[in-house]
Amino acid sequence: MFGKAMVLIDYKNVTVKQAHGIEVLNHVDFHVEEGEFVYIIGRVGAGKSSLLKTFYNELDIDEADTAYVLDNDMLTIRRRDVPALRRQMGIVFQDFQLLSDKTVAQNLRFVLKATGWKKKDGIEERIDEVLEKVGMTDKKDKMPHELSGGEQQRVAIARAILNSPKLIVADEPTGNLDPVTVKGIMDLLRSISESGTAVVMTTHNIPIINQYPGTVYRCHNSLFEKVEGNYAQLEDEVEDNQENEIEESENNQE
Repeated sequence: MFGKAMVLIDYKNVTVKQAHGIEVLNHVDFHVEEGEFVYIIGRVGAGKSSLLKTFYNELDIDEADTAYVLDNDMLTIRRRDVPALRRQMGIVFQDFQLLSDKTVAQNLRFVLKATGWKKKDGIEERIDEVLEKVGMTDKKDKMPHELSGGEQQRVAIARAILNSPKLIVADEPTGNLDPVTVKGIMDLLRSISESGTAVVMTTHNIPIINQYPGTVYRCHNSLFEKVEGNYAQLEDEVEDNQENEIEESENNQE
């Protein structure tokens, strides 16, 4: 008989504010269990990234009925307990955030030492394990600038799974990648979730939701809602928004 799945995130009636105190989401009800694959979609500025930041306490939660992440009460968590919370999760960013002056192995070694690993043999063995898992064993001694975008993201995912996290939080992990590379990254994230680690990712790429089904939530007009069925109707909205972003960026550069 199988046991009940562990609840990793339990939010009820949570209000999310940006760093300067402006409210971006309210009445957020969000529930994630181990092994679940969850998408969060919505326009830029709708609150997706802000919500993710509350999971690892980069943004505080001031208002909620319930706000638990990995058994930590995010309403009362102490600063000294935040590093232990973050060690239980892996964080993947759109822009990779690898240390540019260190090789792939040195990037991973830095994280392991920073999170309390002491034994050299154990560190090297773990580096080899995660690089094999993400298909980057032959890039161990390469510098980040010698890697493609997809390869850098694979290293970022290897970094995220170093400490066998219960939860992966990924902010637009495929945003800067070509379609072929996107497939490889999504296959990798899917395999991680199937091993029991929950994955929560934001995305603008609506078609991948149909290719890699999961639970879908949408940030829209300060609301957070679960979306079911056909996501095609949301694609035009996201594409229009991306075009507006590009146009705005070009105007700002003129």
